[in-house]
Amino acid sequence: MATEKVVIIGSGPAGLTACIYAARASLQPLCFEGYNAGGLIPGGQLMFTTEVENYPGFPQNVMGPELMKSMRDQAERFGTRFIRDDVTAVDLSKRPFTVRSPDETVQTHTVIIATGARANWLNLENEQRLAKSGGGVSACAVCDGALPLYRNQDLVVIGGGDSAVEEGSYLTKFARKVYLVHRRDELRASKAMQDRFFRLAKEGKMEGLWHNVVVDVLGDQAITGVRLKNVKTGAERDFPCKGLFLAIGHTPNTELFRGVLEMDDKSYLKTRPGGTHTSLDGVFAAGDVADHVYRQAVTAAGTGCMAALDAERWLAAQGIQ
Repeated sequence: MATEKVVIIGSGPAGLTACIYAARASLQPLCFEGYNAGGLIPGGQLMFTTEVENYPGFPQNVMGPELMKSMRDQAERFGTRFIRDDVTAVDLSKRPFTVRSPDETVQTHTVIIATGARANWLNLENEQRLAKSGGGVSACAVCDGALPLYRNQDLVVIGGGDSAVEEGSYLTKFARKVYLVHRRDELRASKAMQDRFFRLAKEGKMEGLWHNVVVDVLGDQAITGVRLKNVKTGAERDFPCKGLFLAIGHTPNTELFRGVLEMDDKSYLKTRPGGTHTSLDGVFAAGDVADHVYRQAVTAAGTGCMAALDAERWLAAQGIQ
């Protein structure tokens, strides 16, 4: 079995940018891009995004799937080989490393992990349908909040932590009013974020809907409201809104590496400061799988570039050309 120089796991902005840079460095990268039936989604989370307004170089916006197709075409043009399959096992205990999918087993000198992180959803049928169709349900306010359909509208954010308050306060730039739905009557957010929320509430820009959970999302082509359930009384009511944003956290796709690579307390991969090196030499991490702060396509692409350069330099230091 021939040993690959670099195997890239994941085909979102981080993985495909790593593919482009590795291919141009003549590393003949092999990318496991995932499979729609389970595990990683080819193209990553941007495949669920309609208009992308904040990716540099697209003044007229670009559709998420279109952006990812362009990245993939570019990587393929430079010689990246793709396997449309989920990685089911990775053996990093000995060199060369072994990467397995249901149909393929390959050995490689380096691995770039770009498996991303998945937003936590309520998993309501209409929530998922409207999220995929661009009907006003999103898990990223920074990505989607400035879109025309949300401007001067009443919007709902689900969550009570720092992310919920931060996303809600961002949305106040565009919305008529932002309502924060939380099952408790107090925020879990830090004091600084709580201060921000109460300042915006005093200004009439935000309001808390306490002791409530969302049990259904209303609307056919676009969201018209949410059904709220009071956790203390059990009473339900329909609350009109034109946008729903979930801010109940993300889960990094790191299950394959648990107990093997160092992770933080939220299971994101740890990388060395100033680079993409993980706790194991020859293994690199890029994109949202190692980033719980920014989670943007452009930052993921940037670390994908870094990971490919780090892998190239590591291979050169080992005398592997």
